Amino acid sequence: MFRKAFVASFLVAFAVSLTGCASMSTVKQKDSEIQGLKNQVSVLESQVQSKDQEIGSLKDTLNAKQAEQEKLGAASSKVGEENSKKIGSRPSIKDIQTALANAGFEPGKIDGHMGKQTREALKAFQRAHNLKVTGKADKKTRVLLSEYLNQKIK
Repeated sequence: MFRKAFVASFLVAFAVSLTGCASMSTVKQKDSEIQGLKNQVSVLESQVQSKDQEIGSLKDTLNAKQAEQEKLGAASSKVGEENSKKIGSRPSIKDIQTALANAGFEPGKIDGHMGKQTREALKAFQRAHNLKVTGKADKKTRVLLSEYLNQKIK
């Protein structure tokens, strides 16, 4: 009987020790998994910080470009107003010829004389812009031509 009790207690002790080892192994495995997840979180946090810095840099660049465009827009608007005043009120024939040429309508030699070729170019410009075709630089024609005075469009 003593022997049976000894064997039974030995088996119980052996079973408890095995359970303890298994639970220790599980704890170690979970600790390892937790540490791996913490490492991944750290990597992701550093990536987020890097991306935040990149976004900040891109915002600065965008703001600088927008400010530059605003300056150019203001300068362009000022030039446009000057050209509009220049060609909108009493344009020279040379200005009309230059604007026609820049708009893609060949006025011939830019010489300051309203010749046949300049008049035909003016008519073609008026037709293309749905204006009354007169061959004369009336106010509506001059206003549209002013947009082409200093830049080649076509």
